[in-house]
Amino acid sequence: MQDVNHHISDDLLMGYAAGALPQAFDLVVATHVSLSDESRARLESFEALGGAVLDHVGTADLDENSFEATLARISAASAPEQAPAPEPAETGIFPAPLRDVVGGDLDAVKWRAVGMGVKQCVLHSGKDASVRLLYIPAGQAMPMHSHRGTEMTLVLQGAYSDEEDRFARGDVEIAGEETNHTPTADPGEDCICLIATDAPLKFNGLLPRIAQPFVGI
Repeated sequence: MQDVNHHISDDLLMGYAAGALPQAFDLVVATHVSLSDESRARLESFEALGGAVLDHVGTADLDENSFEATLARISAASAPEQAPAPEPAETGIFPAPLRDVVGGDLDAVKWRAVGMGVKQCVLHSGKDASVRLLYIPAGQAMPMHSHRGTEMTLVLQGAYSDEEDRFARGDVEIAGEETNHTPTADPGEDCICLIATDAPLKFNGLLPRIAQPFVGI
């Protein structure tokens, strides 16, 4: 396991355990938990608590058409399933939940250049949230930006710093509407992050705002 300093919050872990998060955020949580003993233990406690609550919930009578209605809802569902249950990290850059989505490790990623040496790979984009891999060259700063919603960033390789703190492999930064920052990759090693957002970013500079519709961030 990694020496993780910034962990997923309890409310997000409970949301993941309850199946209440968008798929994009599910993937970040599952990947982070694969890298953090502490977060994994807290998740298991929430899952155990949820199981205990279900054990004490009383039964209710069902309509005679409940089974058919349930099958119809399953057939009509178009959203992908929740991210795979997190497992301890193995060799390579990507933990198992992320490898399952990418179809391999780092060499399987189909990157798209977005400027300044930065590359991205969108893994899922839905109406509620999107998730992507972002590659930032060592020492490169991202444009200063704030947020219209929530941005969850998990570091997979290297590290970056912003106005709040420094984040290395396994660390998660949760940025909200109050966050205005300039993430900058540490010198010496390229930084790779897994990022989920539920709304477009708000870039301070003119050029990033012009490019935003084309890169989809």
